[in-house]
Amino acid sequence: MRATAFLIAAVLIAGEALSLPKVEVLGVSKSGAQPRAQAGQFQFPRGLSRRAPVASDPSGKLPDDDGGFRFCRVWFRNGAAGDGDGWFVDYPRADENLSIRLMELTKSPVTQDGEGNPYPVIVRLTDPSLFRCPFIMMSEPGGAFFTDEEARNLRAYLLKGGFLWVDDFWGSIAWNNWENQIGKALAPSEYPIVDLPVSHTMFRMLFPVDTLPQIPNVGLWRFERRTSERGDDSAEAHVRGIYDRHGRVMVLMTHNTDFGDAYERESDDPSYFRTFSINGYAIGIDVLLYAMTH
Repeated sequence: MRATAFLIAAVLIAGEALSLPKVEVLGVSKSGAQPRAQAGQFQFPRGLSRRAPVASDPSGKLPDDDGGFRFCRVWFRNGAAGDGDGWFVDYPRADENLSIRLMELTKSPVTQDGEGNPYPVIVRLTDPSLFRCPFIMMSEPGGAFFTDEEARNLRAYLLKGGFLWVDDFWGSIAWNNWENQIGKALAPSEYPIVDLPVSHTMFRMLFPVDTLPQIPNVGLWRFERRTSERGDDSAEAHVRGIYDRHGRVMVLMTHNTDFGDAYERESDDPSYFRTFSINGYAIGIDVLLYAMTH
């Protein structure tokens, strides 16, 4: 993977010296029109409500849809039994930065706003526009709670060819809660969870990957130089999946690792960037290409 790492590093280090573009306008589409839902409806934590492109159009359309790739982040509520901060973790920088790298490292068209920035969206599992997203992502799903309607919609989305990546949930409490929630949509007797090897096609799409790393949050690495966020309870990273009946991975689960921080915090610490972001982007690009072609 030495040549692969060199190629990615050359592109990323060039970007590392720059301040990656961000849009600071609250809830305004690239055409200037107000979206149908405002940031408050997504229960943003204080300080995160500066931008909320949404996808709640009852017609099922994404805002400003031009057919390009959209990073679709799932809004979800937290339950009492799990362990996770919420749907907004790593938003919006992880969404934007991974989309930027997809533009830089492939020829995939990516939807952009009027200033050339990637234009991610937030979707609820009950939004008709969910079915316009070939790829959706959940951060810290270890705290999630799905209603029956959300579970039914998620099941329909996945069995129609959609792809879900869940990331950044740590330890046994988070895993057990997530296992219960995804089981509402995909019964384990019908769609079991399995370990995915590094040799899987998903990790060979563009950049051959030879390891699936444990990536900590940037603060843990910066101040303690360790990678397990829950001590012995999260000592080993797990990469797991759920296959559909045709052998396609429709759910990717990266447990005890945080790819979102590798994207969101790429410019915060040079050591963190070189240790985790380069390989993290190689895997992320592979996952996106798999999701869009399988």
